[in-house]
Amino acid sequence: MLKLFGRYFSIGILNTAIHWMVFAVLVLFLDRSQAMANFTAFCVAVTFSFFANSKWTFKASATLSRYLIFVVFMGFIAVILGYIADTIKLPGLVTLVSFSIISLFLGFIYSHFIVFKE
Repeated sequence: MLKLFGRYFSIGILNTAIHWMVFAVLVLFLDRSQAMANFTAFCVAVTFSFFANSKWTFKASATLSRYLIFVVFMGFIAVILGYIADTIKLPGLVTLVSFSIISLFLGFIYSHFIVFKE
């Protein structure tokens, strides 16, 4: 299980870089709102994460149903954490780092035991 987590973690680093780069391009160069940029960046990054983890980490087939339950779960975590952060007025960077850490562990457990369970 440690080897699987190591692979999941590696993809998580790439996933985070993709999210931040897409967000930055949309906000800084294309003058889009943060909400739209973050939603778009999340969609791109979570899609990359799903396909990379299905192939490299879990060696499982990437089906539409697996994709949907993965995206809905990760989106739910993002929305709930964002709501909590807004409620207690956390700085954006704290929210982003918190989401990265929380989603790493919850995403791995959910992916291992539910999404990619054979």
